[in-house]
Amino acid sequence: MVVGFTLTVVQGRWSERLVTAGVQCLIWTAGVAFGNALGGPALTALGPRVAVGRGVLIGLVDSAAASAWFPGQRLSVGATFLLAAIVFTAAAEWETLSLRHVVPAVRLLLVGTSVGARNLIEDLQIGRGGGYELVGVVEDHQREETEFAGAPLLGNVAQLPSVVEAHLPDLVVLGPSASRPQVLLRLLDAAAAGFRVVELTEFYEYAYGRVPVEDLPREWFLSVLHLYQRPYSRFTKRTLDIVGAGLLLLLTLPLFPLVAMLVHRTPGPVILRQVRLGEHGRPFTIFKFRTMRADAEADGSAVWAVDHDPRLTPVGSVLRRFRIDELPQLWNVLRGEMSLVGPRPERPEFLGELAACVPYWTRRLLVKPGLTGWAQVRQGYAASAEATAYKLSYDFWYLRHRSLMVDLAVLLRTLAVVLRGDVSAAPWAATPAAPAVAAHVGEPVD
Repeated sequence: MVVGFTLTVVQGRWSERLVTAGVQCLIWTAGVAFGNALGGPALTALGPRVAVGRGVLIGLVDSAAASAWFPGQRLSVGATFLLAAIVFTAAAEWETLSLRHVVPAVRLLLVGTSVGARNLIEDLQIGRGGGYELVGVVEDHQREETEFAGAPLLGNVAQLPSVVEAHLPDLVVLGPSASRPQVLLRLLDAAAAGFRVVELTEFYEYAYGRVPVEDLPREWFLSVLHLYQRPYSRFTKRTLDIVGAGLLLLLTLPLFPLVAMLVHRTPGPVILRQVRLGEHGRPFTIFKFRTMRADAEADGSAVWAVDHDPRLTPVGSVLRRFRIDELPQLWNVLRGEMSLVGPRPERPEFLGELAACVPYWTRRLLVKPGLTGWAQVRQGYAASAEATAYKLSYDFWYLRHRSLMVDLAVLLRTLAVVLRGDVSAAPWAATPAAPAVAAHVGEPVD
């Protein structure tokens, strides 16, 4: 594809075109391959398109350098960017296709029968485990049962070497276990089978891009402070916030008078001000275009927002569908109270309930809240403390893996959500079961 495109846009003799096409093909192939080779635990969770996008950026730089240094490799700016779009589309489709149909599934052996292990089995059974196949479970002690949560029980820890030899797993996932020293000793005995080992929480981080709060040890939070944790400097993040928020504000400022006029058609203020919890729990005032009726909280008490919220005005449902109601928060970003990417700020009225019901909820306050976030592009409304716990698992993943690459990937995914809109924000699309379902699936309209 690269060869054919280059042959059509490059001028000159056919021999020169063939040389240019060959060099460009080598440049773009090497760029995409290098982008994938740079992998890491965050890259798998972000998806194949992020790895391909990084490779395309490398190819774009190399192609521009070749055009500048070698006259025979000169391509126009338009041709270079069009070639980048073609390579990205083709490579992303191939990566997605190969993961689903070409690359064999990774065979998992789960050790332990904790709550987190049960949840992993359920996630794999309902289709969230694309690319993984569970061969069975090894428990601490022998039981009379032959299954655990619908998965076959293959034996106990003492039988671990023979289980590994019989089933040849690619990956052994270690859940919390009272007999951890014995588990590690048995795995060393079976090391010749050629498997890899990962903790349950780390597997969720790698495969799903979230950290389950069930069975999460306190020691996990020390990993955020670990010596080998790659730093994401406040200066870099703040620079991205200022530049990004400034550009977005300039691009969207013409919408503000029109939105204000539409919101003003229903009784109530145009701009809604709410107190939210910021970094380290410091309260600040957030700004939003009003999307609900003026009597949405008539009794003065805070109410959880849900998908298909009946309190939305017709204009408000459209604003939420395309995230236009959040645009005034760009001012919060410029003021330094928020970041472009981070956990969404919560209302202090819910702090007591969340701290009591959701383990480690206050740890999300270690970072600055965001206009958008990893949880927002992966999870729907949190209409209860239980749904907030599930959403929190994505915030914890961001807390550990935040970086410039992750922030840029979240911003691009947010742009995709905004461009296609979110029909779950429309109140007329609601069904009796919608709020409960929306707490676990769909795109956010927080």
